[in-house]
Amino acid sequence: MSAVDHGPTTTTHTGFIDNSPLTSFHKKLTLFSSGGPFIDGYVISIIGFSWASMGTSMDITSSDKGLIAAAIMVGIFIGGLVFGWLTDKIGRHIMYIADLLALALLSIVSFFATDVWQLILLRFLVGMAIGADYPIATSLLAEYLPSKFRGRMLGATFVVWAIGAAVAPVVGMICTALAGDDAWRWMLASPALFALLTLGLRLGTPESPRWLVSQGRIEEANASIRKAFGPGYDVTSLGEPEPENKASLKTLFQGLYLKRTLFVSVFWMCQVIPMLSIYSFSFDILEEVGLTGNGAEIFLAAMFVLGGIPGLLLVDRIGRKPLLVWTFAIVAVVWGAVGVIQSSPVALVFAAICAFAFFNGAANFLQIVYPNELFPTEVRATAVGVGTAVSRIGAAIATYAMPFALDAGISWVLIVGAIFSLLGLGATLAWGEETNGQSLSSSANRIPVAQPVA
Repeated sequence: MSAVDHGPTTTTHTGFIDNSPLTSFHKKLTLFSSGGPFIDGYVISIIGFSWASMGTSMDITSSDKGLIAAAIMVGIFIGGLVFGWLTDKIGRHIMYIADLLALALLSIVSFFATDVWQLILLRFLVGMAIGADYPIATSLLAEYLPSKFRGRMLGATFVVWAIGAAVAPVVGMICTALAGDDAWRWMLASPALFALLTLGLRLGTPESPRWLVSQGRIEEANASIRKAFGPGYDVTSLGEPEPENKASLKTLFQGLYLKRTLFVSVFWMCQVIPMLSIYSFSFDILEEVGLTGNGAEIFLAAMFVLGGIPGLLLVDRIGRKPLLVWTFAIVAVVWGAVGVIQSSPVALVFAAICAFAFFNGAANFLQIVYPNELFPTEVRATAVGVGTAVSRIGAAIATYAMPFALDAGISWVLIVGAIFSLLGLGATLAWGEETNGQSLSSSANRIPVAQPVA
């Protein structure tokens, strides 16, 4: 990635990254960092289209489906925890490349699976690679973005999750048409193409100067700054204060940071559980309410993408907390109301699911924004990893239970989803902070700022 000179050739611009205009470097880095969420959405969604052809090659039970779908969530849980911590130890750049190599290789190996246990293992390992990318890519991006644009640019990487999920049914239809009974093999191998493409784009990305400064590697930080922004800047213009006490893993579970860790983990889990359960079993859910064919699934995926547009426009205007509060509240009301109506009409149930997709899409990118803004550089990737891990272990349990929940009826799925939305709403009202417009070091310090709701 080439240097972009957008300022005078001096070194006196305190906090120049936080106050920087949006440059081509920022846009490229946002694009490159979006590859991980795109692949996550794609991988989770594509499995829902593989069941039919997979059933012709193996004897797949409801329990097997649940285990295969849940395995990737457990993998993301482990990957987020382990590699978030490792990223804070050895740096963003090395991990930024390595996780995509692993993801590509594991996807290719999935093509040759011959038994259910192999699929469970491979989905678990693919999940680890995906879980690794969240703390790696988003921490690197957050540490380069200016404050004015941080919410929408970080958010844009996660809206791409929904685009990946929307691409999956198209690829699923193509594979089914061309490969017949072997379609599932091509579906599970196809993420390798996106991983290798993203890997090629990421080569040459400079290491985070904020992380290098936190490690005392000043000359390397200067080199990264100059590669990204040109010769007129160095660490003296970074505006990164020296912490009174260097943060460590235990920081996440002490004092104010414990509250922030709980907040991020709970609201993230409450958004993710219904979303990933729907994506993993979209075909089964729509079939349960009497809708067949791929058109409804593509429309549902498109609603997630469309919801992200107003969310990105609002996040740096009204703030993070109001956006999260209102989307949780709307989903809770809609799903709760439709869920308690016995034998709801098909159109009403589908409308409720689409409403969830739209409003969840409008705020689910805050899963990436909040943890990157609420925690200091030394533990930023670890914090993202913890949020990823907690959300996915909850999603793993819910995804495993989804086939059995559908047996009880779609109304119960909606009621449980409404309960999780209420839990997320309560956590946001009780613990949520407003970080809009603050420098990265300011939003991560120990003194919370005013917390408007609207």
